[in-house]
Parts: sequence; C-alpha cells; structure tokens
Amino acid sequence: MERRLPADSIPIFCEGIALVLHDWSALRAAVVNEWGGQESRQNAGRLARDILAWFTQSTGPLDIYDLENMLDDGMLSLSVVVDDGSIEEVAEKLMVLHEECLEGNFRYIGILREANLERAA
Repeated sequence: MERRLPADSIPIFCEGIALVLHDWSALRAAVVNEWGGQESRQNAGRLARDILAWFTQSTGPLDIYDLENMLDDGMLSLSVVVDDGSIEEVAEKLMVLHEECLEGNFRYIGILREANLERAA
C-alpha cells in the first residue's frame, strides 16, 4: 500500500528538505561560488522543488537510488561532480526525514533546525 504525506506535514517536510540541502557542504559551496553560473541559486532551488515533487508525486515505491541520481543530476547542473559519498548521505537523510514525516514524527526536523541555528550563531 502506498503511503502519502498528510497535507499538514508537507510544509514541514519541505522545510526539512531545505535544511538537509543547506547542510550539504558541496551544494552550499557550489551555490556560494556560483560554480553553475549566475543561476546556481535557482538551480539549487529547483533541486529542492524536484525532490519535494519526487517524494509527494511518485506513484510507485520510492527507490533511494533514484533519489541519489536526482541529487547527482542536480549537482551536475551546478558543474559539480560529487564523489565523496555525500550524495548517498544526503539521500539517506531525506529518506529518513520522509519516513518520519509520514509517521507525524518531526524529531529529525527539530535536530536539523537546532544544527542550523548553531551554525548560524
């Protein structure tokens, strides 16, 4: 049986995607340094929207390898080849985040928020 995110969980999940991607040093460096050109920030935003759409609109089972390919393609759009294992790490975080949001458990989002605040401080 296919499980869908409850409508009220989608904005929280979207925030979680943004936090996970913001925490990804390779993506952050690509955006800050505009390695993908002047549209680097827009490309990163498109990646976040594509991830949200993939999780919320996929009709079949969610395969982590498809997500890893999407992340890899997103980084290639920023002229970055990532071979440090971080794509797999980010994909795993996103899958965990999605699973928790499906269950109405937002503990991981809280951890991501705290880490983001500490980094900003």
